[in-house]
Amino acid sequence: MAALQLSQLVDISKPQYVITEVARIFSNHYKKDFFRQVKKNFDNILDLFAGKYKGYRQCNTEYHDFRHTMETFLATARLIDGYNLTRSPLDAGISANLLQAALFHDTGYIQEDWDQTGTGAKYTQEHVTRSIVFTEKNAEALGLQNTDLRMINVFISCSHLSFDFDKLTFAHPIERTAGSILGTSDLLGQMADRIYLEKLLFLYYEFREAGIPGYNTEFDIIRKTLDFYEMVKQKLDTVFNRVYEYAKAHFKESYQIDDNLYINAIDNNVNYVKKIILDDSTNFRTKLHRVHFTS
Repeated sequence: MAALQLSQLVDISKPQYVITEVARIFSNHYKKDFFRQVKKNFDNILDLFAGKYKGYRQCNTEYHDFRHTMETFLATARLIDGYNLTRSPLDAGISANLLQAALFHDTGYIQEDWDQTGTGAKYTQEHVTRSIVFTEKNAEALGLQNTDLRMINVFISCSHLSFDFDKLTFAHPIERTAGSILGTSDLLGQMADRIYLEKLLFLYYEFREAGIPGYNTEFDIIRKTLDFYEMVKQKLDTVFNRVYEYAKAHFKESYQIDDNLYINAIDNNVNYVKKIILDDSTNFRTKLHRVHFTS
């Protein structure tokens, strides 16, 4: 019997499946009342990415899309669960804010109605700051009080690839752990995705629009994925203090699988990248079967 893969657990392309699973995980540790705010903003973010939120355009970045937000959201819930299973549980309010931060963390890619030039990819380098601006500007509509807003924005800051933890103000050391969970979930979610390699081509076009140097051809982003992976491993192990290991407790409790399916999926993707780079017999696009590209 083949080992169960991460992509087989929840269909990430169906938002209702994702919110149902996150609500189930949350209910293992907390009262349902604490989840109402999370569900409200799940619906708000669903509308935002679909172009149904007043004042904003539909999401038009195909790598940093709603699927990726769902990956981060679900990974955050799983890491919270694993943490709670192995440590003193996080406060319910912190967990609810952490899940909301996962929902908001890439809102900076969404353009406002007045912004009709290009796509949200042009904001790649400042998207974290813009995500924080989004929560502040819409705090009342999103139901965010001052204390929660501050905490959520600290967590969002932790999703920035080059942020410095020492420059962030945490009200309590546990907020640093929570921030590490979000930063880790952002990386695990995208790199463990079954179609991560195919979506890298979309990331290439986002980088090109943002003016990020070093990406002159589509193959550059495939090749540089190995360097990115090494940087990610170091960050997960040091800056984020290996919080990815909490996923193993979640999978063991929920599915009786004594393994970290996120790490397995990432390793599979990286190993396939290595094969693509070594095999120059055919155009690398022919090896990416699962998504049809027209760009």
